[in-house]
Amino acid sequence: MALANYSDLVASVGAWLHRDDLAANIPDFIALAEARISRDLRIRKQIVTTTLTAIPGNQYLALPADWIELENLSVQGSPTTNLSYVTVEQLNVNYPDKGFVGKPSLYTIEGDSLILGATPDSTYPIILTYYAKFPALATASTNALMTLAPSIYLFAALSEAAPFISDDVRVQLWDTKYRADMTALQAQDDKATHSGSMLRVKII
Repeated sequence: MALANYSDLVASVGAWLHRDDLAANIPDFIALAEARISRDLRIRKQIVTTTLTAIPGNQYLALPADWIELENLSVQGSPTTNLSYVTVEQLNVNYPDKGFVGKPSLYTIEGDSLILGATPDSTYPIILTYYAKFPALATASTNALMTLAPSIYLFAALSEAAPFISDDVRVQLWDTKYRADMTALQAQDDKATHSGSMLRVKII
């Protein structure tokens, strides 16, 4: 059976479970699988860059809806400068007064927001590079991960289905296969990221 899109995955999950009475539940298994994959996987195909706009007097910027984890944050300009991460407590120590304005040099994350320090005194383009969730298959039909490693979706969905149908024997089986494929993909991506790099000896 082909595994190229959401409909293929729904059909395949039903076939692997040998059940034809789970049509209403399989979308839930897939949604749970996607949430788990978002927690576990960090590969190059998830990295995206967008530009946010910091406006005068406002420390807060909303994170993108598909945001998972930050890779880099910088203020665009001449030159472009990276912002340094601090905890919320450290940001409050550095900028106890929200009236302290200037070009941001620090940031922290609280909930679904970035908080900048200092409070911007002008409009600044903020370049955000981050790991994004893969588009949900129920709405996108397919995505880069489905094309690259469909077995990850399949075994993740099956591992979510097994407890629901009280198939305790296969809980461990599907989970093991999911973890093996996830580990293999992550290792392959990590290797590709560093391919061509050579160790250099620094002479002091």
